[in-house]
Amino acid sequence: MASERIVGIDLGTTNSLVADMQGENPVVIPGEDGSNLVPSVVALDQNNQPVVGNSARNFLIETPERAVYSIKRLMGRGVEDIQEELKLFPFRLADDLQPGEVLRIKLGDKTFTPPEISALILRQLKRNAERYFGAPVTKAVITVPAYFNDAQRQATKDAGRIAGLEVLRLVNEPTAASLAYGLDKKRNGIVAVYDLGGGTFDISILRLHDGIFEVIATNGDTHLGGDDIDNLLITIALDDIQGDLGLNVRRNAEVVQAIRKAVIDAKIALSSQPSTELDIELPQGKRYQREITRKQFEQLIQPIIDRTVGPVKQALKDAGLKPEQIDEVVLVGGSTRIPKVRALVKDLFRRDPHTDLNPDEVVALGAAVQANILGGGSVATENMLLLDVTPLSLGIEVAGGVTDKIILRNSTIPASATQFYTTQVDGQANVAIHVLQGERELAKDCRSLARFDLRGIPPMAAGMPRIEVKFLIDANGILHVSAREQRSGKEAEIQVQPSYGLTDEQVESMILDSFDSAEEDFRQRQIIEARNEAATILAALEKGKKTPAWGKLTTDEKKKIAKLESALNAVTNEDDYRAIRNAIEALNQATTHLAELMMDSAVSTVLKGKTMDEADMGEGPAAPHPVAKAEFE
Repeated sequence: MASERIVGIDLGTTNSLVADMQGENPVVIPGEDGSNLVPSVVALDQNNQPVVGNSARNFLIETPERAVYSIKRLMGRGVEDIQEELKLFPFRLADDLQPGEVLRIKLGDKTFTPPEISALILRQLKRNAERYFGAPVTKAVITVPAYFNDAQRQATKDAGRIAGLEVLRLVNEPTAASLAYGLDKKRNGIVAVYDLGGGTFDISILRLHDGIFEVIATNGDTHLGGDDIDNLLITIALDDIQGDLGLNVRRNAEVVQAIRKAVIDAKIALSSQPSTELDIELPQGKRYQREITRKQFEQLIQPIIDRTVGPVKQALKDAGLKPEQIDEVVLVGGSTRIPKVRALVKDLFRRDPHTDLNPDEVVALGAAVQANILGGGSVATENMLLLDVTPLSLGIEVAGGVTDKIILRNSTIPASATQFYTTQVDGQANVAIHVLQGERELAKDCRSLARFDLRGIPPMAAGMPRIEVKFLIDANGILHVSAREQRSGKEAEIQVQPSYGLTDEQVESMILDSFDSAEEDFRQRQIIEARNEAATILAALEKGKKTPAWGKLTTDEKKKIAKLESALNAVTNEDDYRAIRNAIEALNQATTHLAELMMDSAVSTVLKGKTMDEADMGEGPAAPHPVAKAEFE
């Protein structure tokens, strides 16, 4: 039925497209203006109605405070992540934003989150498809950069839902490109997909074998693309204007956008001609005129495109391959039209990249192929299988603030893995699971994705509970985590709602035009965790006072412990978590000798009346399960 039609969508930084399978070939669906590309620009007109695409571009120059572009770079990101954008982009953030809250951007007198703005672009693509088919379109496959993290993927799914689309699958952009490529090539081999778009860079190494497209390594930078080249040229022009003409127009949004349009036109021109000229009208009747040669342009952008070299080499290393083992290189993204970029790719892989595919359209075409596979497919695609990988490792925080990786990066998805843990305190009834994403050894250096509690564990001695933590990454790259204490059967689970993602309730309220972006106060959580840790050490100290070890301490040691115990009790109910943790640390250090004496006493009790063989000190079971960092109740 027409209502069951599934389209493929490339939600891009600079341009967005929608495509569909026509027979055995994917085809991009044009918009009302006949163009296949819908610029990813959104504006509000004088009646506060949203305008999308080519018709929104004029607002960037005439009323930049009512327009926004490259919103993809803000998806799933926080205020602290976007300071560079704010220097050049006409983004005005809501005044009441709090750390950890979903971004809200002002357009005129209204505010929108990045998923809402992306949803307006998706709605335009949806309308284009519905006009083309003469029937409703409610289902889609949407592409994302391979290196998008969980928060960015969730934000993309949120945008689809707000736009009225059921997002059946998120597909990595390089993987989509390889699908479109594979339709034509139908061969076995290793393919590298080099994707340099407007705001992101991805490199993926894929193995093609009998209709199976397997991503064996991926790497990249979610903050690298053509926008960086544009911003560099804009900065140079602004410096020239101030130095040569004595005008500081950095705060003149209209002039900045006029410069932006001029440098983009110049960048495009230099891909096909040896030189071009900038000619920009300025205030006070002045003009900025400058000729740029391709050689000058290439020297300026060299540091930017060189940033793609590291991820390429790392992806090859992860795949266990040398450049000469790559059979084909495919280019994706408008920035790969730059001759210097193509020369760099040729140098990296020691072969000419394919340039016969339109780099702006190939991702959307591949998304249409994947949509066709999900919809039942034609003979051309029904036997194809797509295997993606997760770009970053996933795990949890364990005792001491260390990251324990459960699913390693570049694992094929869908994927699942299980690890076992236990408790660190006698009678512990509650384990707090802290889910992390990243490659660093310490939890504080990784991205925090979620926290949830496994409650109601029956009181047991430390080390006795056996807690099974299972990670499952679905076909969209979205993470599901569950925890189960095997002896009691107590369990808890969560579909990870990452930082800067939207809850189901928030998405629904956005659809109803009453979005409320309030989120849990991060500072309060830190206070609660510090208070729980204080309760744990105070309880342990009370237990220690009732042991023979307490009597072996000197009077000075007991006085110092009593003083620090009182200090911790005094700050526990305050709202300064740093003060609580400082008091905990001080008491911890003061009770180190007591802990040693208690350990000696426990060992002596165990060994009393036994020979060394009976005690079995040298042999024994494997090390205990990792100890999960946990709250104590």
